[in-house]
Amino acid sequence: MHSPAIGESRRARLRAARLYLVCDSRPGGREVGDVLTAAIEGGVDIVQLREKRLDDERLMRAAEIARSVCSERGALFVVNDRPDIAAAVAADGVHVGQDDMDVDAAREIVGDEMLIGLSTHSPLQIDAAIRTTRDGGPYVDYIGVGPVHETPTKPGRPAAGTELVSYASAHALVPFFAIGGIDAGNVAEMVDAGARRVCVLRAVAGAEDPRQAAKALRAALESYPAGSNGWA
Repeated sequence: MHSPAIGESRRARLRAARLYLVCDSRPGGREVGDVLTAAIEGGVDIVQLREKRLDDERLMRAAEIARSVCSERGALFVVNDRPDIAAAVAADGVHVGQDDMDVDAAREIVGDEMLIGLSTHSPLQIDAAIRTTRDGGPYVDYIGVGPVHETPTKPGRPAAGTELVSYASAHALVPFFAIGGIDAGNVAEMVDAGARRVCVLRAVAGAEDPRQAAKALRAALESYPAGSNGWA
């Protein structure tokens, strides 16, 4: 059922979010529900299920588990690259890359209430994400900016550096998350460059204790004052 209030609530929670986790269906070889429960208790606000290896049936099952945990624990849940799966499991959003499904096509599938995130790797791509829809709404609800550092999860993708984070801080008109090789030891660099929000993968999903890893990241992130438009 169409309910603008649902979309407004999701976007308010998105604006308040600080820590975003991307993981697959077996983070660190463990049950996804166990890892997500610990990570959310440690301070994760948004979870994205990014899984390229599973058939639709197994992906749906993993997405249902992850959505249930996120719903129970108060985190937003996003599916990578599959708006059809996101819609089927009543996720909070879908995330697409520059080479994935077109944002307009994804919006047709998920509707107006669901969040759409987009990966950006250059100033030009950040600028393109600023445009609005025909109804005056945002083309996307948030963007990922990076990878700031080289990361094995994106082989062949050169590091964008903190310069791109600074550009996003000055120009992005939607919330953005710095991403790529970020951990508790370099969060200060992201904040200094203007980021309010960060997205991590291995730093939490691969940690022996995801709860403590998330807690440390959250504490490090919140111990620095945020800069300029990173607070948008």
